[in-house]
Amino acid sequence: MEARQLRYFLAVARAGSFGKAAEAERVAQPSLSQMIKKLEGELGVPLFDRLGRTVRLTAHGEALVPHAEAVLCEMEQCRRAVEAGLSPEHGRVSLGVIPTLLPGAATPALREFLEEHPGIHVEIVEHITERLVEKLRLGEIDVAMIVLPLKHSEIVVSELFREPLLAAVPPSHELEGAGSISLATLKGEKLLLLREGHCLREDVLEACTRAQADFETSFESDQLDSLLAMVEAGFGVSLAPATAIRQNTGCRFLSLEPPAFRRVGYALASGHHALPARRTLIQFLKRFPWPTLFFPRGTA
Repeated sequence: MEARQLRYFLAVARAGSFGKAAEAERVAQPSLSQMIKKLEGELGVPLFDRLGRTVRLTAHGEALVPHAEAVLCEMEQCRRAVEAGLSPEHGRVSLGVIPTLLPGAATPALREFLEEHPGIHVEIVEHITERLVEKLRLGEIDVAMIVLPLKHSEIVVSELFREPLLAAVPPSHELEGAGSISLATLKGEKLLLLREGHCLREDVLEACTRAQADFETSFESDQLDSLLAMVEAGFGVSLAPATAIRQNTGCRFLSLEPPAFRRVGYALASGHHALPARRTLIQFLKRFPWPTLFFPRGTA
């Protein structure tokens, strides 16, 4: 039994599909399927019921899940224990980042970190908050940059900065030249949102509720870039974090009065070994001048 087999087994169990699991693990589906079949052969029992394109855990598979998680977590802890003796300027650290933070906020910071600490290898994992929390808990990543609040008995969080949310409107919109607007001004517009599971979606809906602004949802996507492209094309409006301006010039971004923010922080799994490289990264994240990333409010 190999660690990779157990990792692939858990990936399929979470995804409910060999194809989605292969995509998540960045491996060819035939290779992943072969590893699962090999594991089932070694155990002598089926772990999944194959239901067309989806799969479901058998009773044997259900029984294996907590043990597979424990084994992988223990192996990761062994690696951390060995690496703990390294210099704080050497080693490897894995950082999870939610999709709406990676292009705008996290990438410039990571570029500077690598310039300052060339001896540290940073592995980036992009995923939604729920999956990053699971990876933290299992020891698959060391740190995660997420949006707060987050309440989890095994996860410790700390705020880094607060990022303004801006109204994104098409370039031909009647309000495109306004410096700032009330969210209620856009009441009745078609609102473009990220799908369920993305924390930015919840921040946007909460801001709309506070402003007592009702919208018709007309388009949902997993990619913020796709939403902003649809806004630019005139299909509706949306709310986006201020750092989204860095990678999008087609929309018009307007500040909100009263302001709306999202709280960005980092998360760690409690009880895991604090590797020197991880401490170096966390100290960098805490002192990095995040506000300088933001463009002036009302930038078109």
